[in-house]
Amino acid sequence: MTSEPTTDRRALHGMIFDLDGTHVDSGLDFDAIRRDMGLPDGMPILESLDRIPAGSEKDRMLEVLRQHELTGAARATLYDGVHEFLEWLDQRGISRAVLTRNSRESTRIVLDRLGLHFELALTREDAPPKPDPTGLLTICGVWQMQPAHVLFCGDYVFDLEAGSRAGMESMLFAPRELPDFARQADHVLRSFHNASALIDRHFVTARPS
Repeated sequence: MTSEPTTDRRALHGMIFDLDGTHVDSGLDFDAIRRDMGLPDGMPILESLDRIPAGSEKDRMLEVLRQHELTGAARATLYDGVHEFLEWLDQRGISRAVLTRNSRESTRIVLDRLGLHFELALTREDAPPKPDPTGLLTICGVWQMQPAHVLFCGDYVFDLEAGSRAGMESMLFAPRELPDFARQADHVLRSFHNASALIDRHFVTARPS
């Protein structure tokens, strides 16, 4: 986990963000989702669903997840400083995208409601869910950028693992207490009001001509 300024700063050309828990707080209660779906405590939801054969029970569980996500999308609020930081990235010419484990339906509701705009927004319908790095690498391919020049920001251990597996640095967004897995992050962000200063401490943001 980086705390001091980087002396040999890497060029930053793009940023990819998780959505729920990173840009927005939807108040999703994952324990309640598991309980309503009939999953054991602590089990990853999407991975558990993948192991369930097609049929009426899986359809029921998918609908439970859908309703929870739609409820969260309807009440989601933006973390302070997000819009200002995204504008700063635009001013620096840094490309930006979203990669989320949420559904395309709920993601679109959140983006539209809160006025968030990204060049790309990939959901679980578009790429295998994190920590699989495929979505990150897909975005890099569209941008024609090397992963080493892209930063991934998220709030959960799956985000950090996906970034590492994709060969890019990770930034953990932790506005409250630091989780145990924070040590896996290359950088830790406590508030988006401080994001531009953190980027300038560790990266070169001028795009090559």
